[in-house]
Amino acid sequence: MLMQGFAGFLGLLYLAMVILAVVALVMAALFRDDAYRAADKQNKGFWLIILGIAVAVNLLVPMLFLQLAGLVASIVFFVDVRPALKQVSGGGFGRRRGGGSSSDGPYGPYNGGR
Repeated sequence: MLMQGFAGFLGLLYLAMVILAVVALVMAALFRDDAYRAADKQNKGFWLIILGIAVAVNLLVPMLFLQLAGLVASIVFFVDVRPALKQVSGGGFGRRRGGGSSSDGPYGPYNGGR
């Protein structure tokens, strides 16, 4: 009974690793290629290949070591690459977010010298 519970826990852990890798792959695909260069990270193709391999390994190869390598790649994307890409591209996937307008300067809105 204990082994059955442990197997269920490992199944959920593997599922979480697959979901994390797939989400990282989709997010990597949605950012523009020039954002990777502007953020001084590896290019978009590199991250798509690495994260695609992570997804394939998680789905096809039942070796924990390779799955952990894919997990590390996904975590690196989420904690290092994604925040840099969001900062460079103005908040997310190539569109401007937030309540600012196009006339906002670094210290607030520009009101024409009034």
